[in-house]
Amino acid sequence: MMGHTDKQKIRHFFSDHSQEAALVLIIFVTGLLVQLRTGGSFLTASNLNELMREASMLIMVSIGMMIVIVSGGIDLSVGSVMGLSGMIAALVLRDHRGMPIAALFLIAMGVGLLCGTITGFVVAKLRIFPLIGTLGTCDILRGVIYLFSKGEWVSQTDMTEEFLAISTGTFLGINYMVWFAVIVVVFGFVFMGHTRFGRHIYAVGNSEANARISGIHTERTKWAAYMLSGMIAGLAGLLWVCKYACAQGTTATGFELNVIASVVLGGVSITGGSGTVAGVVLGSLLFGMLSNILPLIQVSSFWQRAIRGAVILISVIINALVSRRAARKALERREQNETNE
Repeated sequence: MMGHTDKQKIRHFFSDHSQEAALVLIIFVTGLLVQLRTGGSFLTASNLNELMREASMLIMVSIGMMIVIVSGGIDLSVGSVMGLSGMIAALVLRDHRGMPIAALFLIAMGVGLLCGTITGFVVAKLRIFPLIGTLGTCDILRGVIYLFSKGEWVSQTDMTEEFLAISTGTFLGINYMVWFAVIVVVFGFVFMGHTRFGRHIYAVGNSEANARISGIHTERTKWAAYMLSGMIAGLAGLLWVCKYACAQGTTATGFELNVIASVVLGGVSITGGSGTVAGVVLGSLLFGMLSNILPLIQVSSFWQRAIRGAVILISVIINALVSRRAARKALERREQNETNE
């Protein structure tokens, strides 16, 4: 028999993880319904493998976006960072076909880190409103892609078989791209939940003024959040080029909207200060499932965009309602504690 304390612990656990529990339920029910609707073609090994491979980049960039949003910011430039990182790495590979794969990863992540450093400087140091500042860097970086590429594509014939094998090869039966996503998720889990700097990011997102009073260097914390997001986006940009065997000026255009939707869908407060890596992973999986399911059930491409837009809007509304409810409960608990004292 469970005691009263055990029941309270279970109740608090599900209360604290209600968003994740709801997402797990939605993913399960959605998968089951689509499996029945498609006559069993959804839950097949090949389709699930493709789903995970497709969702891997979304999961990675969403973890970086989560770090930024939790710190109280937002980054509309991640799609452009992916495009620029992937393009530069592809151009290097085209001109130096003997370049080691590890060096290409370092180049792409280095470009992403540089982009994140610039964006972080604009937002944290110059104190430009994040929405405006990152929208500006988004367009600037997209223009830089065309300057480097001179408007040309880097096609599959310019890439080596070793490089292209990254998107198709497996380890222990799991695609390499999924392993990259696992590494980023583990990093996000440890960094945000078990490091001092991760706690500082939550504190800055909750209240920048209080964080500054507590001795936290708020500018440095925000700046570092954008740098990490940029570096992860750089990695994802290289994998994008590898997966689609093509680098062009429009690579990952609009991808930031899918990323923000996945993060908000995963329960991260759009105003900052709260959110979990587990929720972001589940939100990304659900959004990735949506992109996989709609073509599978033969939904028109025009309706697919409308449905994805509706999901973004609904997720933001739900997030806002949940945040208000959480704030109201926190206020009630505080008032109750003051009354008891």
